[in-house]
Amino acid sequence: MSLPSRLAIRPRGAIDAFVSVPGSKSITNRALLAAALAPGESALKGCLDSDDTAAMRGCLLALGARIAQAGDCWTVSGTGGRLRVAQAPLDARASGTTARFVAAAATLAPGPVVIDGAPRMRERPIDDLVRALEGLGARIEILGRDGCPPVRVLGGGLAGGQVSIDARRSSQFVSAVLLAAPYARQSVLLRLDGGAVVSRPYVDLTLQVMREFGADCGWDGAGALRVSAPHPYTSGRHRIEPDASAAAYPFAAAAITGGRVRVAGFARHSIQADLALLGVLEKMGCRVGRREGAIEVVGPPPGRVLRAVDVDMNEMPDAVLALAVVALFAEGTTVIRNVANLRIKETDRLAALECELRKLGARADAGTDSLRIEPGVLRAAQIETYDDHRMAMAFALAGLRIPGVVIADPACAAKTWPDYFDALASW
Repeated sequence: MSLPSRLAIRPRGAIDAFVSVPGSKSITNRALLAAALAPGESALKGCLDSDDTAAMRGCLLALGARIAQAGDCWTVSGTGGRLRVAQAPLDARASGTTARFVAAAATLAPGPVVIDGAPRMRERPIDDLVRALEGLGARIEILGRDGCPPVRVLGGGLAGGQVSIDARRSSQFVSAVLLAAPYARQSVLLRLDGGAVVSRPYVDLTLQVMREFGADCGWDGAGALRVSAPHPYTSGRHRIEPDASAAAYPFAAAAITGGRVRVAGFARHSIQADLALLGVLEKMGCRVGRREGAIEVVGPPPGRVLRAVDVDMNEMPDAVLALAVVALFAEGTTVIRNVANLRIKETDRLAALECELRKLGARADAGTDSLRIEPGVLRAAQIETYDDHRMAMAFALAGLRIPGVVIADPACAAKTWPDYFDALASW
């Protein structure tokens, strides 16, 4: 549906819904890049069609791949690692994965490629990635301020070898290097400064996708990663799982309303980071289980309340926003820790959460890497979304219980779930 600039959310009782969530953005963009670098045709089933993946498609088309879409089945005709020089700057839009992954892949082009994006992208750092790629033989110029895009990648390939990377701000820097590394002239050993990486499960997800495309890669001890090269990807057929980050919202809706939600399609041993939210919801008083091939979340029944939690969410930062809204309805003070990287996402999410939670009546205090939420007398409010899809989707959940919640710019949810508000209305 066409969304208005302001959307009022209709309160309701306990929901009981079987929810289909879109394909994983994280897996779609990783698989698209690997398929574009592989020779021959790859068939991707279950792809997410959203603003973020459209940004990746557009960049890969400009670099010489061909992509045919038929619903969620996409056929990618790859380049065999022989990218062409784009005739105009590549537009990553607001997609962090696109900007970082394509910057690394563009080192394989024979000449200069410029990567740019939305105004917020010009405020999101890329210098740690650039230094690592330069250490592997790339030539890159940062054209923006303070280590941020746009960047000009001069091309000519990657030599490979050993390099250190600071991955404490974003795991996407590590994933970007890994995805391009099979096409280096010699194998790559990527050492993590201090042995640390934020959102480590996303690095594991990158390795999983790379292996599915035939790469020889993995951890080398606790603080380094290795990629054999030259060892090109192979084309094939691949299925994209549903998006665990998207599933966080219906799971949270069950918790907030005391209802039940089932989401199907996840592999039993899925390693998507945000499925760890299920364990947090269990600690808050929800029941979680698998039933008939679906993950089911059941909120506390009448007479019982959600319990506050103190939780480290470094490995599942995208789920923080959904949990923060659930905390509005919990008994006690919820503390979310070790999430400094939320300040360099689509917006400064810690500051935005603090502001919008206070509008709804909570006492919320953001630290440098944490958020403390103490419920109060809840009230109606218009929620600003900061052009951030997760702010829109998360705070809409508050409107399931609080009359008078209005979401500004709901269309920004199209970044990862274009039909989110249609789905929410049907739960």
